[in-house]
Amino acid sequence: MSRTEQPARRTAAEGTGRGRWAALSVLVLAVLLVAVDATVLGLATPSLSEDLKPSGTQLLWIGDIYSFVIAGLLVSMGSLGDRIGRKKLLLVGATAFGAVSVLNAYATSPELMIVARALLGVAGATLMPSTLALIRNIFHDPRERSLAIGIWGATASAGAAVGPVVGGALLQHFWWGSVFLINLPVMIALVLVGMRLLPESKNPVAGPWDLVSVGLSLVGVIGVVYAIKEVATHGPTPDVWIAAALGAACLYAFVRRQFALTSPLLDMRLFKHRGFSGAVLADLLTVFGLSGLVFFLSQFLQLVQGRDPLEAGLAELPAAVGAVATGLVAGRFARRYSVRVIVAGGLAAIGLALGALTVIHRETGYPLLGAALLVVGLGAGFSFTVTADVILSSVPKEQAGSASAVSETAYELGAALGIALLGSVVTGVYQGFTVPASVPAPVADAAHESLGGAVEAARALDPQTAQTMVGAAQEAFVDGLRLASGVGAAVLLATAVAAWFLLKGQELQEGVEH
Repeated sequence: MSRTEQPARRTAAEGTGRGRWAALSVLVLAVLLVAVDATVLGLATPSLSEDLKPSGTQLLWIGDIYSFVIAGLLVSMGSLGDRIGRKKLLLVGATAFGAVSVLNAYATSPELMIVARALLGVAGATLMPSTLALIRNIFHDPRERSLAIGIWGATASAGAAVGPVVGGALLQHFWWGSVFLINLPVMIALVLVGMRLLPESKNPVAGPWDLVSVGLSLVGVIGVVYAIKEVATHGPTPDVWIAAALGAACLYAFVRRQFALTSPLLDMRLFKHRGFSGAVLADLLTVFGLSGLVFFLSQFLQLVQGRDPLEAGLAELPAAVGAVATGLVAGRFARRYSVRVIVAGGLAAIGLALGALTVIHRETGYPLLGAALLVVGLGAGFSFTVTADVILSSVPKEQAGSASAVSETAYELGAALGIALLGSVVTGVYQGFTVPASVPAPVADAAHESLGGAVEAARALDPQTAQTMVGAAQEAFVDGLRLASGVGAAVLLATAVAAWFLLKGQELQEGVEH
């Protein structure tokens, strides 16, 4: 027997093809839940704010702490799964996710809500690396694994798009806590079925879990992500510089420590593999270019074009449709045309779609927006699926958890960078609009904070002045969105060129592993 995998009782997933795909359905449930939960809170924020009455700072923490904690713990949790067993970590994390979802739903104060969201982030950090690592170990046939990864990625894309739709539907009939309670039936099904169908796997020679490395990774990633987001919101304040310096110092110490340990939390030698490094970099820069668009396009649909939350969520569905369609065939295409052709082509398609959005205006019809979102989804389905396959195939099976965590961390960092830096572009352009001379200074200041602030502040003005101010604010916002789309397009096209060279000669595996 190979030393690469821990001996375990034979399960349905290992015994038959049908069992493998049944096990995948369990993993898909976990991915769907995390993806939906990442997007559903945005719609619930107005009613949550009315009920809990958080301050502006507390509201930011309610929105951000979940992603902060997930980003900070992904590497640690991926490594923990390699050590104690990925199935065990997934099922414990899923149970905790369900329990903490109830705490989120019935939070009675802003402080409790912040704590509950942080705990939900801890549980969520156990799920994504575990699902990809288990796919790596369940599917030994590379072609089957490519399809499984495609289904995994398509589910993540669909969940992110379905989140606003589900949230909008729930909020029309129930209170804001319902967006968390929908997690319970999914988690119950996941745990009960997963106990039966999922095989256990771990690294038998992983060594102890280094708590110092865990702390350095957590503080380092959270410090950097926090600094990036705060720069977009408040500019480069002293607190931001302190957080950035602390985060960077901890990450430097983390890397140095990994090279010194005989059993590192993350084997830094993985990055010597050009395909692995190229795929991780492509993921980070792709999400960077996309995240600003996704974040601000929702505001454009609602605050500029006047769509309600459910309608805006439905309007964004073409991206999920495209990602699902290409994710399912990406592995087959990569074997036929080469990895770099599919990844670079997918990234270039996203870049061109973002470029098309540089011509939008307030009255732009949905056909252009829908077509651009569809192309974005098609390109993302190709690129993300194949890069995930490359990342998993580049490492031994026993390190699948760590490799998966690196992939997910790149995604989180890319999202933080995109929203912060592209958000700064939009905000910088937006704040330059001119309000009517008759508008009081406090109202004008509130209007310059954000487009939502302008719409809210306009309620204190007479109808004609309000219409003039909101119209100017909308025009400025669209100008910023066009510029951010152009920057995103340039980043994606440059990433496509980089992927073409970094992934040269990279191929997906063909033979069945034994």
